[in-house]
Amino acid sequence: MKSVILSSVLPLAAAITAVVGIASGASAAEPDKQFFHSAEGKWVGPGEIVAGKYKGTKFNCSFTGSTPDGKMGMTLDGGCRVGMFTQQMSARIERKGREGYKGSFMGGAAGAGLDIVGGNVVDARKVVFTINRNQLRGVMQARIPDDNSMTVTVAVRVSDQLVPVIGMSLKRVDTVEVGSIARN
Repeated sequence: MKSVILSSVLPLAAAITAVVGIASGASAAEPDKQFFHSAEGKWVGPGEIVAGKYKGTKFNCSFTGSTPDGKMGMTLDGGCRVGMFTQQMSARIERKGREGYKGSFMGGAAGAGLDIVGGNVVDARKVVFTINRNQLRGVMQARIPDDNSMTVTVAVRVSDQLVPVIGMSLKRVDTVEVGSIARN
């Protein structure tokens, strides 16, 4: 009788362990999915260069955020305008297995921009990516404090400090379903 009970309980225990393992893996990825989903849609707003040669330069940006089909990550496409000049801008970020998040900003270091060489989703409202171009090292942080606003900060490493150089405050200008409630 004891062996019959054990032979019935052991496969059940193995199945429960497998399901719990799958569920905990899914829940670990949930903040990433939530963050990237909340970045989808149309965003507009001002920005400013806060350090360096062009300190004080103000600009206005317009971006469309999307998530790549079947992949963990995001794409932001659009541009920023200073006076009558517009600069196209884009960022592409995807999870690359155990390597973490990789991608490019403005075509990467091989083009006019920066490589995204790592990073992580801090929680469902904040992400931090490591960026570099040649000897330039820094971080790009995006924070979505509520369903209708996003702040983006780019900071570079100077000696042992991270110095913010670009800041943007974006507002959602479309209706996207975030969570279970449609927001304007």
